[in-house]
Amino acid sequence: QVQLVESGGGLVQPGGSLRLSCAASGSNFIIYTMGWYRQAPGKQRELVAAITSGGSTNYADSVKGRFTISRDNAKKTVYLQMNSLKPEDTAVYYCNARSVIQNYWGQGTQVTVSS
Repeated sequence: QVQLVESGGGLVQPGGSLRLSCAASGSNFIIYTMGWYRQAPGKQRELVAAITSGGSTNYADSVKGRFTISRDNAKKTVYLQMNSLKPEDTAVYYCNARSVIQNYWGQGTQVTVSS
């Protein structure tokens, strides 16, 4: 069993930056592919970025060059550095831990980009 707790969301002006953190509890953190998803009002949840146990990353086209995902296996934490934020980045951001047979979600953290 894995519990995920996100933090770091908030209100930021367009062009600003935020760093989201997701702290995991439980064992075998290193085996999971970790991802950040987001869901805006009236829209489906979408993948923002993911990082495998080996450190390979992939990003949604809409965030490439602006967002960076990273993980610290010793701290059982995954991060999402978000730069050059846009109003369309406004959403609830969810942390996800996935293996072949398991899939866990955090409770989400709100990110609002507005002047």
